[in-house]
Amino acid sequence: MRAARLIRMVLLLQSRPSMTGAELARELEVSERTVARDVLSLSEAGVPVYADRGRAGGYRLIGGYRTRLTGLGRSEAEALFLSGVPAALRDMGLADAASAARLKVSAALLPELRDAADGAAQRFHLDAPAWYREPATPELLPAVADAVWDDRRIATRYRRKDTEVERELEPYGLVLKAGVWYLAARAGTKTGAEAGAEAGAEAGAEASTEIGTKAGTEPGSDMRVYRIDRFTSVTPLDVRFTRGPDFDLPAFWAERAAQFARSILRDEVTVRLTPDGARQLRHVTDRAGAEEALAAAGEPDEQGWITVTLPVESLDVAYSQLLGLGPEAEVIAPPELRERFAAAAGRMQGLYGR
Repeated sequence: MRAARLIRMVLLLQSRPSMTGAELARELEVSERTVARDVLSLSEAGVPVYADRGRAGGYRLIGGYRTRLTGLGRSEAEALFLSGVPAALRDMGLADAASAARLKVSAALLPELRDAADGAAQRFHLDAPAWYREPATPELLPAVADAVWDDRRIATRYRRKDTEVERELEPYGLVLKAGVWYLAARAGTKTGAEAGAEAGAEAGAEASTEIGTKAGTEPGSDMRVYRIDRFTSVTPLDVRFTRGPDFDLPAFWAERAAQFARSILRDEVTVRLTPDGARQLRHVTDRAGAEEALAAAGEPDEQGWITVTLPVESLDVAYSQLLGLGPEAEVIAPPELRERFAAAAGRMQGLYGR
C-alpha cells in the first residue's frame, strides 16, 4: 500500500511543476505529516525531491528527473479505456482521434493486457441522455469543441428567448448533462447600460432554463454557462486567451448546478404527509428541497402525520408532483392549490365511486 502511494507521489510530482504538502495530502488521501515522511523516504531512496520552504513553498522534482514506473496494470488499463464516452467524442468530432489513441495505447500494453479494451466495453456503457428524449447533436458543437481545445476566442450569436445577442467568448469547457451540451465561458467585458441590462435579463428571464447563467468564479469575473443548441453562429477568432489557473470545471459546474436547482424553487406549499408520504416525497419533488423540508418538520401528530413547508418551482409543478402521492399527502396552503386538489379528488370520486 505504501509502495503504491510513493509511486503515485512521484508520478504526481513528475506531472506538475510543484505541489504543496496540502495538495499532495489531498490527492493521496493522507495527512501532511505522512506526506513529509514519504518525501523523506523518497529522498533516502535517491529520488531527488526538493522542498521549498515558506508560505508559497511545496515539493518538486529537480534535475529533470523522470521515473519509468509508468507501466499499466490490468485495472488501470481498463479504467483508461472507460475514460472516453463514445457518443460524446463523436458529437465533438473527436471519434477518429480517440480511436487512434486507443490503438496506440493498446499497442503499447503488455500482450496479456491487450484485451482490456474489449473487457471494459463489455462491462460498462454510458448512455447520457434522459429517457424518452431523442438526443440531437448541436450543429455547432464541433466548432465550439475545437475552440475549447485550442483556447481560442469565439464570436457568437446566441438565441435568448425571442432575440439574438452577439458575444465574444473565452470558451473554457464543455459539459454534457442529461443529453444536453453546455459551454462554460468567460464573456467579453461590458460596461454601462448594456452590462446592467444583460445581467438583469439573464438572471431573471433565463433562470428557469440556464444553469447559473451569470456566475463569477472570482471577483470581477464574468463566467457564464450557455446551452450549445442556442448558438446560431460560432466564428473562431485569431486570438487565443490565457486560462485562469484556478478554474476547476467540475467544481464550477457542481456549484452552478446547485445554484440553479435552488433558484427555480420560487414558491412554497404547506403539506401534511403520512409516514409513507414522507418517505416518498423526495422521489416526486426536488430531492434537496424535500430533504430540507423533512428535516425542518415538527413532531408527528396523533395520527402520525407531519406538516412540512416545501419549496417548489411553481404551483403548477407542485400540483403535478404532489398528485403522485395520492392520499398520502394533504395540501394545506396556499388555498388556490388546495382547491385544485379538492376538485381533482371530486373528479376521481366521480370516476371510481360509481
